[in-house]
Amino acid sequence: MSRTVEPTNLDGAFSQAFTPRYYEIDGQGVMFNMWYLGYVDEAVTAFFEHRGLSYASWPELGFDVHVAHVELDWHDGIRHTDRSEVLVGTSRIGGKSFTLDFAFRRDGALTCTGHIVYVAVAADGSGTVPLPPVLIEALGEAAPQG
Repeated sequence: MSRTVEPTNLDGAFSQAFTPRYYEIDGQGVMFNMWYLGYVDEAVTAFFEHRGLSYASWPELGFDVHVAHVELDWHDGIRHTDRSEVLVGTSRIGGKSFTLDFAFRRDGALTCTGHIVYVAVAADGSGTVPLPPVLIEALGEAAPQG
């Protein structure tokens, strides 16, 4: 059963601004759905960089993460000239996985919300691993669940 994600911790969330590029706009005049996850991926990379854990360092630290699950709920479209932002915040930290909530916001209004579950894996491809302490530290505290 899916749930509509309404991030509750937007004030403390990491934010990355963007304006959709012309080719990302579909025939309905809004950003085509596949581009949302591209912007989420860029924002997640920046989220970890902002928290002092560059993605480029993960292989040498012996781990990586794989996407296990993603949900998105659209509330409104983002158009070509809209200055928008992606917000990212930690919502759950488990033993081998974690969840980041995200939201797209335009002029203060949410246009899309969702969450993405990542599973930690060994950099050598040998399987899942417990979340490394350095990753847990970078994730910070998970937002309270309501």
